Amino acid sequence: MTSGLWELVLRGVWTTVQLLVLSALLASAVSFAVGVARTDPRRLVRFLAGLYTEVFRGTSALVMIFWVFFVLPVAFGWQLVPLWAGTLALGLTYGAYGSEIVRGALNAVDPAQREGGIALGFTRWQRLRLILLPQAVPEMVPPFSNLLIELLKGTALVSVMGMGDLAFSANLVRLALQQSAEIYTYVLFIYFVIAFGLTRLMRSLEKRLKGGVA
Repeated sequence: MTSGLWELVLRGVWTTVQLLVLSALLASAVSFAVGVARTDPRRLVRFLAGLYTEVFRGTSALVMIFWVFFVLPVAFGWQLVPLWAGTLALGLTYGAYGSEIVRGALNAVDPAQREGGIALGFTRWQRLRLILLPQAVPEMVPPFSNLLIELLKGTALVSVMGMGDLAFSANLVRLALQQSAEIYTYVLFIYFVIAFGLTRLMRSLEKRLKGGVA
């Protein structure tokens, strides 16, 4: 490939990384907010959190991207640039999966820990912050690592909006060179390198968190 085409691919990599970071931040916030709400003692709060989870887990991320980018402007007059539309759609979708990770980890904490907090007179939020989350978060890291890799692969869906991510840029290069096998081999390798780096980072975080709990 020429230097110009490589530059196009590298710009696509940068766009993919930006989208991954932004949507991961949004998904993390949604995961914890909804996951904690699913353990709330109030039935209405649990119902609304469960409804959100089921709706976004039961819909296609690709269709959600179409809906945010094409339907939202028509229905509400809010036109989002592709980066923010992709961030919103992916963050809300993968946040629904993450909320189940948070809920499961919180429920897996020994009930005696909760009872101890109640005996000490802690409020629900104090029990959550001081007792439950420090024990639950290390257990969330491995499934969150898998979800992050899935999110990375899901970023390729934004190419349907014409957003210049890695998948979109690679397709432009493929059309220019008519070399599908070579181009998509490069793309597979790039995705693998990013995923491998994320996996190592999450493993390091898991060891640090579990060491802190110990």
